[in-house]
Amino acid sequence: MELRHLRYFVAVAEELHFRRAAERLGIKQPPLSLQIRQLERELGTSLFHRLTRGVELTETGTLLLDEARGILDQVERIKAGVQSRARGETGCIHLGFACATCFQPLVPGIIRAYRERYPSVLVSPEQSNTPLLVAGLRSGEIDVAFVRPPLSDGEGLTIEPLVEESMVIVLPEWHPRAGDRSMPLAALAEETLILFPRTIGPGLHDAIIASCQQAGFSSKLGQEAPQISTMVHMVAAGFGVTIVPQSIAQIHLEGVAYMRIEGEAPRAPISLAYRRDDRCAIVRNFVDSARRHSRTVHQSAELSKVNANTFRVSTLIE
Repeated sequence: MELRHLRYFVAVAEELHFRRAAERLGIKQPPLSLQIRQLERELGTSLFHRLTRGVELTETGTLLLDEARGILDQVERIKAGVQSRARGETGCIHLGFACATCFQPLVPGIIRAYRERYPSVLVSPEQSNTPLLVAGLRSGEIDVAFVRPPLSDGEGLTIEPLVEESMVIVLPEWHPRAGDRSMPLAALAEETLILFPRTIGPGLHDAIIASCQQAGFSSKLGQEAPQISTMVHMVAAGFGVTIVPQSIAQIHLEGVAYMRIEGEAPRAPISLAYRRDDRCAIVRNFVDSARRHSRTVHQSAELSKVNANTFRVSTLIE
């Protein structure tokens, strides 16, 4: 018994007429009649009473109709499910987040846009550091990761830049300059600097140290924090001062003040990393969605700048 036999049988059973069933199926009547006779021979029973102006189901035909409809419905569900998975519309994607990247508004915006477009895909998040996420990408435990470049070894991975934000100084609120709106990095020359271990974010760690050296001093490193967000809490507790990506200022913690850096400030880049040879539709869809959302956000930001500049010029002319 083949699926086509069941489809032909259901068509005849619902139309109760071989000619109408053949027209519905888009085939000739003689081949349809032959297929039904073959099915009846295989089952060893008549499925229809042949009448002058059509057919009617026998008792066994009525039984088969319910079963055949269930089988065909199940086949369609399986077919739809397989096709949906092939298009990357179902399944699970394992996302990695490094070094407080989730504080950057673009990152949750990318995830929100993806989930709106593919609501049936389960998003499984994992927060770690860039070296461990790179290892997870290589092992297949992570599908896509938001990382802090540069990577020590990006072989086999595609690294797509997403955003680069300025960094800011975090002072305890009792610091003499806590009331200022900005300050140069050189003002931290005598301060104890709280940083995270270089092993968990070498690119960001090195960028901070290099910026201090360019400002004319070597950092006096104090006790290390396990992660970037913890550094803010350590400043509030009096361990020293720190430098963090601007988006970390979303942590409104009593006892700290965020300060814009005058002059050249270190930058905190975020990139999207995934396996170069990954052909998984879910991964491709996520990367494409991230590109679209990132492009839209950047275009909106550029348009806002243009409008702001136009307003300033108009104001000066007036």
